[in-house]
Amino acid sequence: MIIFIKDRPVHILDELSAQKTLIHLAPDKIIDARLELLKVALLKGNVLILNASPITSEKLFHFLNNFDLPDLQSVYLVVKDKEAIEKRIKKMYAVIKAAGGIVVKDGKLLLIHRRGVWDLPKGKLDEGEKSKKAALREVEEETGVRAELVEKICTTWHTYTQGGQSVLKRTKWYLMRSIDDSRMVPQAEEQIDRLDWMTEAEVRTALIKSFSSIRYVVGCFLQQEPAVEQSKT
Repeated sequence: MIIFIKDRPVHILDELSAQKTLIHLAPDKIIDARLELLKVALLKGNVLILNASPITSEKLFHFLNNFDLPDLQSVYLVVKDKEAIEKRIKKMYAVIKAAGGIVVKDGKLLLIHRRGVWDLPKGKLDEGEKSKKAALREVEEETGVRAELVEKICTTWHTYTQGGQSVLKRTKWYLMRSIDDSRMVPQAEEQIDRLDWMTEAEVRTALIKSFSSIRYVVGCFLQQEPAVEQSKT
């Protein structure tokens, strides 16, 4: 599970997954929660926290939500009971479910320009709605493009504050093929002012000024691309 808090990724890993994921990581700071207390001053660069208890996890999320941490890049939180930690964290927030997609056509990806940054089409699920249906609906509403699902890419989580309430949004992302883009138009009601089909190189440049979570989704898609190409045949 990766949660983006103030656009910084927090990776929650069990001990087995950590052995595989962290083999190439060179953290700026390693904190063993059994040996030292977690402090705001320690959260700089890429931080690895070992043996994190539920209390340590809650303390970390309190620091991330309530302190300005300009030097923090990312956090890797290694825990014994990943499921229990995730449940505990979710209880700290109001959880909202959303879905979105990367739409492809002729080797290009569809990006939307919203509130001054490049983004991907996405939106909240209606009551009782399934994620796959919501993803297709949101793509069509925000861009006018009709698409079909290919496969799931990944799931992201990110936090924000709305009306004084802390929100944790879960977004399921799907790869889609464009069926019809003849009515492509940005949805002004959602503050979208531009749509573009972009090459991979153009996407990478555009997303320099975007959100870490969106760069993560595109990165997951690009890693899956060989399988995607095979599914088209």
